[in-house]
Amino acid sequence: MSRQIRRPVSEFSPEEKEIYEKISQGRKVVADGHIGGPFDIWVTSPEMGRRLNALGGFFRFRTEVDRRYIELAIIMIGRYWEAQFEWYAHEPMARDAGLPEAVIQAVRANEKPDFSDPQVDEGDRVTWQLIHELIQTHQVAPETYDAAVACYGERGVAEIINVAGFYTGVCMTLNTFDVPLPEGATYPFPRAHSDA
Repeated sequence: MSRQIRRPVSEFSPEEKEIYEKISQGRKVVADGHIGGPFDIWVTSPEMGRRLNALGGFFRFRTEVDRRYIELAIIMIGRYWEAQFEWYAHEPMARDAGLPEAVIQAVRANEKPDFSDPQVDEGDRVTWQLIHELIQTHQVAPETYDAAVACYGERGVAEIINVAGFYTGVCMTLNTFDVPLPEGATYPFPRAHSDA
């Protein structure tokens, strides 16, 4: 159970109702006052929710960087934070974006993917190295930066590292509020604070 106190829409302020309705549009599993993921927490601070929802929409749908590399960065951040809901939501998105299964499973196992696999491309390798260095050392080596610029340009580097920063915040939200997976879903990582 999430730590967040669930409230019905009838108890929302007008601003909370407005952002709830905006975020919940087009989502599959929405109950009275409940969207799931980080979104319910965003609704509690409507201005924050509006801004984060807009930024998340940009990162998911409007970057210049190929969706495959965006999803690789997202699942790497989800794995680093062991954010159950993040992995649950983005593992299938990574697969749908064309990320090879071997790369997805290596990230899930917290291992370096086999970059000699013919299904893995240079962008996968560059993205993995860039995000890995940021996670592990909080820096980016000159050769990694140069490879990233060669792969997706300076704008793309700016986009992908900010994707990583944005999803770090999402993962921190999910973990702090102990956001559960939908009923019947399998948790991808051991649950440190589970009552089950």
